[in-house]
Amino acid sequence: MPVRRANAVWEGGIRDGEGRVALGSGAFEGRYSFGSRFEEATGTNPEELIGAAHAGCFSMAFSGALGRSGFQPRRIATAARVHIEKLGEGFSITRIELDCEADVPGIEEAAFQEIARKAKETCPVSRALAGTEITLQARLVA
Repeated sequence: MPVRRANAVWEGGIRDGEGRVALGSGAFEGRYSFGSRFEEATGTNPEELIGAAHAGCFSMAFSGALGRSGFQPRRIATAARVHIEKLGEGFSITRIELDCEADVPGIEEAAFQEIARKAKETCPVSRALAGTEITLQARLVA
């Protein structure tokens, strides 16, 4: 299996510095700062990148699980909300909320929810983040 790479460079102090993150594939490069992480400044942040990775991983895992169960999804759209909070002397990612809408012809609600739950539990990013509370809201749409 391939090993994926990403890089980050930080220059300066925590409050006045700034950094750059880049994916090894070259598909994304972005700036980040204290302001983009803990305030509302322009730029990306690690939590946003984790959210994108988790939403993408879950969507693919859900598609695969649906296919193995005999259903062909037309569309799966997942958003992730990553919560970071100050706990004690440091910060922690305390919760990730996955919100998914999927168009899956011919599936019953109960089967849809069960397959979604299993996909959330078994996608590689969920497994990597097992110490974090992960919730899922999955809606079947036509």
